[in-house]
Amino acid sequence: MAKDERPLSALFIEFADEMTLLIRQEADLIKVEISEKFSHLGLGLASVMIGGLLASSGLLVLLASAVLALAHLVPPWLAALIVGLIISLAGCAFLLSGRNALKPKNMALRRTAHTFKMEKELVKEQLHSDRKG
Repeated sequence: MAKDERPLSALFIEFADEMTLLIRQEADLIKVEISEKFSHLGLGLASVMIGGLLASSGLLVLLASAVLALAHLVPPWLAALIVGLIISLAGCAFLLSGRNALKPKNMALRRTAHTFKMEKELVKEQLHSDRKG
């Protein structure tokens, strides 16, 4: 019996088997992509924590420079002020980097969405070609 002459029940069984395989493959892809996103999330959270720590340290140095400035009214406070500003700017850079890493658009499952779209089109084409044949 030629492939095109198979009974409808055989075609449904083959279709069910292929859909089961497709669903399993999609589930595997989702697991991999979610794992990658959690790793990315961890790095973003670490960046936010480091940024917060550096910003806090900068604040402490800035406070120390204000104390030195008021206590002595001499140039040593200027050095502390410069260091405090540098630490604060570094902290802000980490905070911005972490915030960007945690944006929802960076957490989207793009590959999974793309394969779903491609497979949807493939199924449509298969159904369309089966109706013609």
